Amino acid sequence: MTDSLGYRMKFGVIAPSTNTSVQPEYDAMRPLGVTNHFARIHIPDNPVHSDADFEQLLTDIRAELMQAVDRVATCEPGALIMGMSAETFWDGLEGSVELEKRVSARAGVPVAMGSDACRAALDAYGGIKRIAVVTPYMPVGDEQVRRFFGDCGYDVVRLIGLKCQSPQLIAHVDERILRDCIIDLNGPDVDAIVQVGTNLACARLAGIAEFWLDKPVIAINTATYWWALRQAGIPDRVPGFGRLLLEH
Repeated sequence: MTDSLGYRMKFGVIAPSTNTSVQPEYDAMRPLGVTNHFARIHIPDNPVHSDADFEQLLTDIRAELMQAVDRVATCEPGALIMGMSAETFWDGLEGSVELEKRVSARAGVPVAMGSDACRAALDAYGGIKRIAVVTPYMPVGDEQVRRFFGDCGYDVVRLIGLKCQSPQLIAHVDERILRDCIIDLNGPDVDAIVQVGTNLACARLAGIAEFWLDKPVIAINTATYWWALRQAGIPDRVPGFGRLLLEH
């Protein structure tokens, strides 16, 4: 259902309560007549110092995920965007497909997820086989990301996991750190660079890096919002975030 401001599309968005990057980045990409409506997955900002801590974070998210879907569904959005990423990569491609089915059934509308969006973005660029990835995760999360992209037929040549020390602190990673990660990940053996973790603010930087490196640099928030727009039949070209939103 649309309304006076969202006369083209009302997106419902769910994101962890600790996430302060996904909402401003989505809003910066929002075309006229499209509106974003957030529901927060309530989680504590517990320290993350180990794989066990990271898995507990996922447990906290799963416990509150569907309640957030139910809350945002009351505004009757036309589609739902999952503004979270780790869970969408968990258990590889098969796990991603099952999660999308569960959330879509609960919401009653189509769902755009980060894992699907990254895959669609890589397909849109075409000719990509070998990728490098930067994440905010602990090693257990990094392995799930490797598994997903491997299931999709991509070779993860290099990966940098930043091991951020709490879910909220992910948003504190400076662009210069992400810039250095992109530089370290780049090489002639890499066809594209992918950033995952929706609380890492990388949308603007990815567009800049893509221009200088002359190869795809895909920020997950850019990919997910692009994928949601295109799935909804909204073809608008949005400048400032790289080729994906300008050319595809």
